[in-house]
Amino acid sequence: MAIPAGAEQAVNTTTGKTPAFAMTALTSLFFMWGFITCLNDILIPHLKTAFDLSYTQAMLIQFCFFGAYFIVSVPAGILLKKIGYQKGIVTGLLIAAVGCGMFYPAASIHSYPLFLGALFVLASGITLLQVSANPYVTIIGDAKTASSRLTLTQAFNSLGTTVAPWFGALLILDSATELAQNGAESVQVPYLVLTSMLLILAVIFGRLSLPQPQIQETKADSNKRAWDHSHLMLGVIGIFCYVGAEVAIGSLLVNLLGESHIMALPEHDAAKLLTYYWGGAMVGRFVGAAVMQKLDAGKVLGFNALMVIALLLITSFASGEVVMVAVLAIGLFNSIMFPTIFSLALQKLGSLSAQGSSLLCLAIVGGAIVPVVQGYIADTVTLQLSFLLPIICYLFIAFYGYKGSRPA
Repeated sequence: MAIPAGAEQAVNTTTGKTPAFAMTALTSLFFMWGFITCLNDILIPHLKTAFDLSYTQAMLIQFCFFGAYFIVSVPAGILLKKIGYQKGIVTGLLIAAVGCGMFYPAASIHSYPLFLGALFVLASGITLLQVSANPYVTIIGDAKTASSRLTLTQAFNSLGTTVAPWFGALLILDSATELAQNGAESVQVPYLVLTSMLLILAVIFGRLSLPQPQIQETKADSNKRAWDHSHLMLGVIGIFCYVGAEVAIGSLLVNLLGESHIMALPEHDAAKLLTYYWGGAMVGRFVGAAVMQKLDAGKVLGFNALMVIALLLITSFASGEVVMVAVLAIGLFNSIMFPTIFSLALQKLGSLSAQGSSLLCLAIVGGAIVPVVQGYIADTVTLQLSFLLPIICYLFIAFYGYKGSRPA
């Protein structure tokens, strides 16, 4: 999920070969925010135990994190117009570093509200990074290879989400078992390391000599025009549903695999299996890209949504290893949904594409709302049956793929 918000478009001012060091540094950004975002799936079961939280309270982690996308996305676009892409990246890295640093005092005083505040600050920095870095990648080098560069960096974002569960389980959950009185302290060292890495990246980007592209605003007519396109507005709902469902499933997966009638896995073992969930999404992204060169993107989207619905039904009513295989396989079919919904929603918008992009980015707030609702269902019914909720989201996505995505 790395699409820039705002109505700005970068002007490619560079020709020739891409500076290797600059591209390496940019790629590291995509890896870092994928890694950090996926660590939330480790924090949820960990802090739930450390603070004796209900599922609803634990899901406030995602509420604060993804709520930042909704609140910060538009201001980030405005700031970017004033300071430019490179300074925007540096600012985003510094804000994210502050957020990571706040984990240390939050763990020291054992304050869950301070953890939530730290997550909001961290996500605000990542939001600014996304608004800045995505278009910036396209202007570092030859315009003809811009798409391939962005695809490469997106792949490293997926790599970050794939390896994060393993390292999170090793560095946070394993050490938490040695801190029985206050397991929250186990996050201090990992997040201090992330703070240091973000600060180092900020220094690197502050000192890099990179082209300074002009930022041009599109001359779209009025915001009402974007709302007049039904396939765009249905796409906004689609992004809301997809991000909400994806985040909710990943957030509760560790707890689900710990259920006695499913796998009864300790948290640190269940967390390592998240690698397969997010790894499937990474593999599926490459496979899907090849498939959609020959098949209609809307039909592929609809088929994948129906497959996820079948897997969620199995997850909700089966037991044992069958549930484990079904829920982990969801990642594979999730893979192409975000970019496919996004691109379908922007079909034939012309000069209104930038406005449409902004609306679609705001819909990422689904990652803040759907997980909280599923957490409430898990508290009031059962955790396993709460996985029926995302089916509603995927039913809409299937409708969007087969019919709703067609421009009127």
